[in-house]
Amino acid sequence: MLTKLIFEFKRLSFRSVLYLCGATLVVFCGIPLIWMLFTSLKPLEVLFSYPPAIFSHYTLSNFKRLFTDTYFLVYLKNSIVVAGTTVILDIVIATFGAYSLTRFRFVGKELLASLTLFTYMFAPIMIIIPVYVLLNDLGLTDSHLGIILAYTSISLPFTLWLLRAFFQSFPIDLEEAAFIDGANRFQSLVWVVIPQALPGIIATSVFAFVVVWNDFLFARVLLTSTHLKTMPIGLQDIYESTIVDWGLLMSAAVIVSIPALIFFLTIQKFLIKGWGMGAVKG
Repeated sequence: MLTKLIFEFKRLSFRSVLYLCGATLVVFCGIPLIWMLFTSLKPLEVLFSYPPAIFSHYTLSNFKRLFTDTYFLVYLKNSIVVAGTTVILDIVIATFGAYSLTRFRFVGKELLASLTLFTYMFAPIMIIIPVYVLLNDLGLTDSHLGIILAYTSISLPFTLWLLRAFFQSFPIDLEEAAFIDGANRFQSLVWVVIPQALPGIIATSVFAFVVVWNDFLFARVLLTSTHLKTMPIGLQDIYESTIVDWGLLMSAAVIVSIPALIFFLTIQKFLIKGWGMGAVKG
């Protein structure tokens, strides 16, 4: 009886410490976001008042100025187009590539898979100059097509490696059953393998999306025209063109967070399932 009580006490103590750590992490990460939201809703003359006027003087003027006085909507549209196109292109190529690495036999298959992951180990700053030279020779600098190809090249190796791990976990018996029923290789991939791998594909798409949405280096080097710039360099331009207008900058940060938040909330169920599949294979 005493042993059982001690065990239960230890279990509850561990759970309490775990919940406390989780709550601390949420507060630590959440306070800057809440403060960002409050700052975006405050007029400039109130931002530096002491004591801070947290529960009064709210206004939407910062958002109005953001939409009317800057190119923010252009930057936002460009980021959505570039990120969305890159993710789709990346996942399509990685899906076919990962399937071929797990279902076909050819000389050098394992070496190719290892080299694919090896290319991901290079920091983006190490390859930005060769990428720029290559795109410049092709006439694709300062274009969305060029930067989409550049983003695909830096995110594809890791997404291909992740999807390869997911495809390796699926039994080939399901595909063989589809072959017996008259399906060809492409049909078995579309109707059998991809539905089973969908959580993993969506979890992998998160990685590609984050890489593209937050990138500054490639966008700064490859894009120069205002109407082509994406959000990270657009926000820097807004910052440099004003006298540190924190209300304007924070309102932009709030808007930038919304597409990413919607994206994560939409795929949350698949994301958790996909990461769980990865943990089981681990």
